[in-house]
Amino acid sequence: MDANGHRQRTVAALIGEGVLTFDFACACEVFGYDRSDIVRPWYRFLVVSQDPPPIRSSTGFLLSPELGLDALEDADTIVIPGWADDLRPPRPETIAALRRAYDRGARLMSICIGSFVLAATGLLDGRRATTHWRFAEQLKTRFPAIDVDPDVLYIDEGQILTSAGTAAGIDLGLHVVRLDYGASIANQVARRIVMPPHRDGGQAQYIEAPVAVVKDGDPIRGTLRWILEHLGDEMSVDDLATRAAMSPRSFARHFKATTGSTPHDWILRQRLQLAQRLLETTDLPLEHIADRAGFGAAVTMRHHFAQRLRTSPQAYRRTFRSSAPPPA
Repeated sequence: MDANGHRQRTVAALIGEGVLTFDFACACEVFGYDRSDIVRPWYRFLVVSQDPPPIRSSTGFLLSPELGLDALEDADTIVIPGWADDLRPPRPETIAALRRAYDRGARLMSICIGSFVLAATGLLDGRRATTHWRFAEQLKTRFPAIDVDPDVLYIDEGQILTSAGTAAGIDLGLHVVRLDYGASIANQVARRIVMPPHRDGGQAQYIEAPVAVVKDGDPIRGTLRWILEHLGDEMSVDDLATRAAMSPRSFARHFKATTGSTPHDWILRQRLQLAQRLLETTDLPLEHIADRAGFGAAVTMRHHFAQRLRTSPQAYRRTFRSSAPPPA
């Protein structure tokens, strides 16, 4: 515990022979790099192996983890990067260790084809899960009791979380940081690793002709900036299309190609993030926050918090108010 009563959380990356290099690096970057200059206490990070060292990664270099499966007993969160492309099943003792961790309340999350390791435990049966789109059919075929969704970046089922391939592991990792430390801390971590602060888990794994950065001259660049400066105002797609000098249909199509989201969903996410920042950094009443964030009324804001964040504004404020940095 620190002086504020915050308990240090332990995250263990569970690897095996052939671990996918980038998947493992996602866990190391999000959880393993010391961010105690942002918030204390930061995570305690462990690298645990089911196989005796050295472990050869998918790109050929060797890893020498010192910890075996017993170390999972100390983990609050276990991250399972993808292992060998041949999708060999985990060892029986690994399955048993993961099931014990789940039974005691640990959070389990997979990156990319790490979902096959989770699936082998039976803990994904009856749940929604995702994986890299190239392996989704194999996951469905091998584990028909899983509701496989190949079209999303990540899925949060509470104690069990799964992500799509490669960079989606960072998205899921930032989502977990947001759950543990709040939006403000997660945004600071995202800036450190030069990532968007939030890509919703429901965003498609593959978007035709995506535009990562809104370039100068893009017809909706100014409109996006205007939205962010006027989140408290009422706005419709027709109004925004007029501002962008486009037809509503063209605007909606161009907006999704640029942001990967519909105008409605993108604006809702921005409003939720503004409400989160205000809850973390101010003592404003809920009605004032709801008004400033464009929800109109606290009851509407509560609805969206429950639907998207699975918590209430009051509970969110109690959880993250003390750990947030002061407003700029």
